Formats: sequence, C-alpha cells, structure tokens
Amino acid sequence: MVLNTKTLYFLLFSCLSFYSVSAQILNAESLRKVTDTSGYSGAASLNFALKRNTNDFITLSNNIHLQYKMNKHLVLFKNDIAFQKIEGDDFENSGIQHLRYNYKLVPKIAWEAFAQAQYNKINKIKFRGLLGTGPRFKITDSDKYRFYLGTLAMLEYEEVDDGATPLQRDFRGSTYLSFSLYPAENISIVSTTYFQPLLSDISDYRISSQSALLVSVFKNFGLKISYTFIYDERPAIGIPNSQYDFTTGINYSFD
Repeated sequence: MVLNTKTLYFLLFSCLSFYSVSAQILNAESLRKVTDTSGYSGAASLNFALKRNTNDFITLSNNIHLQYKMNKHLVLFKNDIAFQKIEGDDFENSGIQHLRYNYKLVPKIAWEAFAQAQYNKINKIKFRGLLGTGPRFKITDSDKYRFYLGTLAMLEYEEVDDGATPLQRDFRGSTYLSFSLYPAENISIVSTTYFQPLLSDISDYRISSQSALLVSVFKNFGLKISYTFIYDERPAIGIPNSQYDFTTGINYSFD
C-alpha cells in the first residue's frame, strides 16, 4: 500500500489530539523551561484573549507543555486548546501540537528537529503539517539574560479552505532570534521573532514576533501576559496579511 503525504502526517500525529491556539507560527521558545536538573518539568496556563483579524473576537484557551531533559538530550511537547467567539457567533475551536528534540553538540550549539500539526478555522487553515531540522546557537552565557539564534529548513504540507488555494507541498526556511531576560527572581521576559520564507520564492514569507511577561505570584503560580504579531505575505483568500493577539492568564509550572 502506497501512503501519500497527508496519510504520513496523520499517522505521525494519530496518537495526539488536535486542539488549540490561533497563532499560525508557534513560538517554540515559549516551551523551554530553564533548569539545570534532569527529568521532567512543565507548565499549564488558562488564558483569556481579545483579538482582531477579519473580525473582533474573544478566546478562552488553555495550554500544557512538558519538557524532559537528560544530559545532552532535551524533548519538548506542547498541546493547546482554544475556543473562539466571533462577534456573537458560536464558539469555534482551533488546534496545534508541537514535538521538538534538541541534542547538544557542544556547549553553545545544539541540533534541533521538530514536528508540528495544526488547524485553524478562523484563518481557513484546514490542515498544516511541518517537519523541520537545523542548528541552534547560544549567543550568551549570563544568568540574567540569554540570547539564541536558530536556522532550520522545514517541509510544509498545507490545505487551505478558501475555495481557491491549491494543496501546498513546499520547503520553507525558519530563522529565529530569541532572548530571555530575568530582571528579578520572580520576573521573566521571553521574546522571539521568526522569519519563514518559501525557499523556492522568498517573496512568499511569514514573520511572527511574540513577547511574554511572566510574574510569579506565589509558589508555582504566576501571571502571564503575552503579545503576538503575525504577518503572512500570502494568506488564504479573505484573511488579512497582519494579525495580532494580546493574551493574559494564569500560569502553573512544576519541576
């Protein structure tokens, strides 16, 4: 039996349930939990968001991520679920899941590989699957601030539900610059900007920038505020090029 690309993606993610956020580019840096100890750690949050793209709408969402670290190995998994209400219409849900593996080659260089699956009815994304790999560079060593640069190549499979856009099977680049700041013991700031051009036509590109502020209120609980801006040079028909997302919520983390 010959399996097509869509079937391969489905089998890859069949053990997972599809849910979550409206962002078209996942900020993988938000998954990373800074820790020097091996084993499991993670976080969960409940969020409320007011957003605008083609309409004004509200979103209720929660997200869960797990991290496993052992020697030179790091595995990250994220599963989100979001429900969106658009100008009096019924709530609609969207989903995204992300699995990422890092292997530290030398102290400041790691190799990454990831797989991602998502759908988003608001943005007319029926299905988008990504497989990617590439190096990640640690630029600084300070405990108060950390800077990273990554450059990856990824295979993208996308079905858009706009009645006109054909099935997409393409290769994209994904370059990102990320920094984390720790101005106080209970405050952390994480910001990441991605640039993702189509390798066969760099005029077809996406840009995403997300910044998040996390303030610890008491043990394991904190207030999280994030802002995301996304620009897609060639979105689905009827979807604007630029979108923003302002979210605030409660975050629970564990080691």
